[in-house]
Amino acid sequence: MTYRIAFPMLVLLAASSCSDGATGPTTNALKPSPTVSLSKGHDEDNDGHHHKRSGALHITKECTEYTRLAGGFCTITGSNLKQIPVGTKVIYLLAAGPAILDTDVILQPPHGKSVAYGHVVLALVEGVGHVTISGGTGKFKKLQASVDVARVGVPALRTWRWDGTYSFREDRHHH
Repeated sequence: MTYRIAFPMLVLLAASSCSDGATGPTTNALKPSPTVSLSKGHDEDNDGHHHKRSGALHITKECTEYTRLAGGFCTITGSNLKQIPVGTKVIYLLAAGPAILDTDVILQPPHGKSVAYGHVVLALVEGVGHVTISGGTGKFKKLQASVDVARVGVPALRTWRWDGTYSFREDRHHH
């Protein structure tokens, strides 16, 4: 019982101390175009690993452990972006309403200290929505993503797809 109370409080405390990375609700005007142009350039993350600067983002997650309460989470089971590996938890900072989930999220990979910050607006009954990711810590500091969310199969399966685009912002000021 202590874990169920302490964990959401810890997540909320961590999120409130990092409010500059959270984003607000998105509109249809912010959704990516269906055509994606891959950049041939590469960035280097804090661990010295090279990665593509932009491209298509495809993620599958399962939500069998999601409680609909603050601190509830889903687990990524498939990802085409190595910075968001299988096992990454998508932690929801607010409880879901009866029909809508509208909350900031934290993506927390299974290993390492870096986290990404985002926001989700999801129509639970219809099984569709949108997620934006805007920065984070460490390897996620420059990450931007915009994905459409759709439930896969019947609601009881609790499997979801994220399909959209990602990019790693370039620094505008070089020292």
